[in-house]
Amino acid sequence: MILRHLERATRRSLRVADAAMHRVAVWRLNPLHQSGTIAAYLLAVLTVTGLYLILFYRVGAPAASVQRIAADPWLGSWMRSVHRYATDLFLVAAVIHGLRVFGQARSWGPRARAWISGVALVGIGLACAWTGFVMAWDSFGQRVALAGARLFDVLPVLSEPVSRIFAGDRAMPSAFFFLNLFVHIGLPLGMGIGLWLHVSKVARPMLAPPRALRWGLALGLIALAVAMPAPLGPAADALRVPATTPLNFSTAWWIPLAESRPPLLVWGATVLLLAVAVSVPWLTRRPREGSFAPSVVDPRLCTGCDQCTQDCPWGAITMVPRTDNRPTLVALVDPALCVSCGICAASCAPMGVGPEGRTGRHQLVDVRSALLPQLRALGNGPRIVAVYCGQTDMALRAHLRHAGATLHEVPCIGTLHTSVIELLLRQGAAGVFVAGCPPRDCAAREGPKWTDLRMFHDREAELQARVDRRRVCLTTAPAGLSDATLAEYRAFVAAVTALDGPEVEEDVDIRLLCEPLPAEVEA
Repeated sequence: MILRHLERATRRSLRVADAAMHRVAVWRLNPLHQSGTIAAYLLAVLTVTGLYLILFYRVGAPAASVQRIAADPWLGSWMRSVHRYATDLFLVAAVIHGLRVFGQARSWGPRARAWISGVALVGIGLACAWTGFVMAWDSFGQRVALAGARLFDVLPVLSEPVSRIFAGDRAMPSAFFFLNLFVHIGLPLGMGIGLWLHVSKVARPMLAPPRALRWGLALGLIALAVAMPAPLGPAADALRVPATTPLNFSTAWWIPLAESRPPLLVWGATVLLLAVAVSVPWLTRRPREGSFAPSVVDPRLCTGCDQCTQDCPWGAITMVPRTDNRPTLVALVDPALCVSCGICAASCAPMGVGPEGRTGRHQLVDVRSALLPQLRALGNGPRIVAVYCGQTDMALRAHLRHAGATLHEVPCIGTLHTSVIELLLRQGAAGVFVAGCPPRDCAAREGPKWTDLRMFHDREAELQARVDRRRVCLTTAPAGLSDATLAEYRAFVAAVTALDGPEVEEDVDIRLLCEPLPAEVEA
């Protein structure tokens, strides 16, 4: 229950942050929506800059070699600074991405692997950053090493305390820096495996932000590196304590705690935090029933067209041979991979697949029983139905209702079958206004994309050519921009009002207008 409250609080906080971001930037380039792809992109930046720095790093003289790199005004200085700032930004982006997934309740069930591998990627990224600080062997790197040694000394795994090599009675062994270099290079290889695991259950994973954002990040990092080179303290000296030490709070926030608290307490807090983070998929798990029931296929209606397989964002649907002697294949849903997003319900022209109670046929029943009576009860004026995603702002819903729209909520606009739009227009609606989440912030991943293709570009389960496209509007409703969305709604109403009144058909059976279905005819 506590985590459910945390989910809602996180979701509200992110909406506030999104709204603030949309007031200063174009919503299509909102970095908060792209936090996951930004983190993946920054891994590539870290790899390129890291390979350059390794060429000039010397295990026998770590501090001197890093100082030479930092003193090179043409390339070395800003390469090192870009590497350092990209590390900070990677961790920030990864944490924001995790908070976004947590707030949208997308960490449980089939997505548990992605969550756990994401936690591992953050942990490996932190460890990689710490070894990088030690490799520089300035006063800050020494402080990181001493704090880490203090923690490892309480573990009964080494015969000699690690902190003894920092006593200053003998020169630092080159093997220590070689080990740090080996770990610093080896950990990114582990991150590559972790990234593959992270997206292995996702169909068509997106690993890069839009081109404009990529260029903006790269140029921004370079500009920051040139204007404000990453700090480098004096060379480490075990016999001298520097007056001040630069501290990186994004990656080394734990150092003051490790220096001032008993090591066992720090280890206990770390294990507890890690256990909670890894347990989130089970602590937030929903029962696989109702809104969270996996999709099912009615084999009598399946024509073997393969469209649901292509559209499923999680690769949960495959085509298998039939057992009823019909020549086509039939769709099969793997409940272990299905996240109940409902995208498949809108991808099936004969409406034979979807979560229980949310297939295209169930949607038509719901519209006939609940929405059409509201529509017929309206007085004069254009009858506009506003279909909105359940993730949109409450303020937008209030604005649309006040503007006279008949509201219809869906879990995601990608689950809206186009036959629902056709039914509404043929039963008296003057227009259908569909408002969804930004494409890069869709909880079902690809809902806005598939909806646009089905409505306006003839993707399978398309909005039929007999439907007047002038009476249909698809728009994005970003957080904090409800006034802009409302203005678009009013413009749509004005355009629809200028058209001839809609022709109302008394008896419409959308199912009769689907593709011929041999099994249904025989039945």
